[in-house]
Amino acid sequence: MKCEDVMRLAPVIPVIRIDRLEDAVPMARALVEGGLKALEITLRTPVALDAMALIAREVPDAVVGAGTVRTAAQLDAAQKAGARFAVSPGLTPELAQAARGSSLPLLPGVASASEIMQATEWGFDRLKLFPAMEIGGPGLAKAFSGPFADVKFCPTGGINVSNALQWLALPNILCVGGSWMLPADKVAAGDWDGVRALAREAASLKA
Repeated sequence: MKCEDVMRLAPVIPVIRIDRLEDAVPMARALVEGGLKALEITLRTPVALDAMALIAREVPDAVVGAGTVRTAAQLDAAQKAGARFAVSPGLTPELAQAARGSSLPLLPGVASASEIMQATEWGFDRLKLFPAMEIGGPGLAKAFSGPFADVKFCPTGGINVSNALQWLALPNILCVGGSWMLPADKVAAGDWDGVRALAREAASLKA
């Protein structure tokens, strides 16, 4: 599976923070049943890698990804945990080299024209635009479509149900990333039916 394959699974990739390991499987099932198969589990909590392994084993329809990957060691750990893709907030020479030598596809983060040029020079043309709203919003992505017509993006950072369609209408946007289908109150209460309904709404977004 390549990055573009992952990006085309649904219009939205959930960006997921898992604090309690017991939430991992029911949360993943709710998202997948709602139509969101690509799941980006961020490496921001102590249980993240264990959660990936658990979801990979217990929710076979989920395409588990690792988010907030910053080092070669994290890329390797994510793959060993069962991740099928990785997402990074930026791109360093070390991480780029590790990704080129790995079978795990990496969606690296960029925030400027220079960073896009560096990423493409290193062989990456499917990129995460981050933090998307803060660096210029849909207008910036539209501007990038001229000089970087061959590059496609998944913007994350400030994306929600009210602005997602503005992004998805752009030809260089394959999907968006966000966490609005996982509101803290529903996750805390274990309201997986509520999460499933929000996931279904997100999966139905079309520009």
